[in-house]
Amino acid sequence: MAAPDGPEGIEVTGPLHDRYDEILTPGALSLLAALQREFGPRREELLRARAERQERLSAGGTLDFLPETAAVRADETWRVAAPAPGLEDRRVEITGPTDRKMTINALNSGAKVWLADFEDANTPLWTNMIEGQLNLRDALDRTIDFTDPSSGKSYALKADEELATIVVRPRGWHMEEKHVLVDGAPMSGSLFDFGLYLFHCGRRQLDKGRGPYFYLPKMESHLEARLWNDAFNLAQDILEIPRGTIRATVLIETIPAAFEMEEILYELRDHSAGLNAGRWDYLFSIIKKFRDRGAEFVLPERNAITMTAPFMRAYTELLVRTCHKRGAHAIGGMAAFIPSRRDPEVNKVALEKVRADKTRESGDGFDGSWVAHPDLVPVCREVFDGVLGDRPNQLDRLREDVRVSAADLLNFSATPGEITEAGLRNNIDVALRYLATWLAGSGAVAIHNLMEDAATAEISRSQVWQWMRNGVELADGQKVTRELVERIMDEELAKIRKELGGAYDEPRYDQAVALFKQVTLADEYAEFLTTPAYARFP
Repeated sequence: MAAPDGPEGIEVTGPLHDRYDEILTPGALSLLAALQREFGPRREELLRARAERQERLSAGGTLDFLPETAAVRADETWRVAAPAPGLEDRRVEITGPTDRKMTINALNSGAKVWLADFEDANTPLWTNMIEGQLNLRDALDRTIDFTDPSSGKSYALKADEELATIVVRPRGWHMEEKHVLVDGAPMSGSLFDFGLYLFHCGRRQLDKGRGPYFYLPKMESHLEARLWNDAFNLAQDILEIPRGTIRATVLIETIPAAFEMEEILYELRDHSAGLNAGRWDYLFSIIKKFRDRGAEFVLPERNAITMTAPFMRAYTELLVRTCHKRGAHAIGGMAAFIPSRRDPEVNKVALEKVRADKTRESGDGFDGSWVAHPDLVPVCREVFDGVLGDRPNQLDRLREDVRVSAADLLNFSATPGEITEAGLRNNIDVALRYLATWLAGSGAVAIHNLMEDAATAEISRSQVWQWMRNGVELADGQKVTRELVERIMDEELAKIRKELGGAYDEPRYDQAVALFKQVTLADEYAEFLTTPAYARFP
């Protein structure tokens, strides 16, 4: 259907439910159309550049720091903008989707920042995308509340001064919003999420003295950061917001971006709020980029790879060094553990791992870190309090001792660990459980005491594809073949069916199996599983 009183050339094909007209206003749609018309062609060019780089890597090429941007790296004088209000202290950040309950719980959690997620912890159903925008606007207006229909428990916001700062994560450049057509073609999901939030909530955040702020995912080059910076400038100009008001933290979660950290900061310098070590997607990116390159590029099973692996240490150390050299925040990775109120022993072991992880990050110089559950906010805050004290950050820790080479970032073969049948089974089990829930509309899924998002499923299916492609032998001598994968898939599905009993959703799991086979057993590798998964949505 055409948007009511909308601008020429923009069409909304998604259903208009209650209050959707409050988000899909003529003014908001005009901004979306302007952003898509100005930047849509450049986005397509940059996605083609990704594909071209992949062809070079698959043909035997490598990655290195760019010679054409050496002057940017060598210039010691430039710095990013000073930390913006509400982002000076980021010692604990919580992530989660923008459903009504999570919005209230995250803002009330005691974290300094809430990553309000339209990306990996969210399923891009049309209802999720529009109602998430409504929830954020209602939160800023303090008109949000929620009563859990199953428990009857009510949720409401604390006082403004106790709430986390909202930082919105739009979808990555590869995703489209198929329910909004501009001049007959689907628009960028990134520009859709960004434009709607800025239009409706930019002034609201400014009035509260904190925002508007964004987390930018899945980038692979500084040219993609330049595209974001140009989009920020145009949107600020259209909405008569001063340039530099927007601030953005970039997730370094692809291996190409690890070689362009300084350049990414430089492109966004007036809008930059730092970098984040998006470690799970980083592993996915490594597997994806070097999937065709043989045994040297095959990593151990997912659960065996720790942050102390040499290539992961190189990545995180370089990130802190790069950020602090340029006056930018360095934010650590996700603690995905979900505390159990029924099993204190599981809690004890897991909390020790979380504490060790956050102790390592704070000791390395990170200014803060991520958790996925409100119950983890206290342990993360306690660890960073111990290092920071009353200081808001540790930008003064320049880490001039860090020296990281291209070889260090690519030193995958030194990673300890093996590939076992149990690891293969876990990848298949978790991917099937995640995809079944994703297809039902939820992108943040509790699986085996961990809060999983799309990155987990991406790593899991990519490892299985790579192991099959490269004829990997498991620790017990079995070769990973299509037949073995299909047999284990059937066995794991039977276990899930038995475990869930009457709660087992046969049609949903049938869809999950079909999607898993599509992205795992096919000869052609799917760049993102969320793309064919999104195609299955109405």
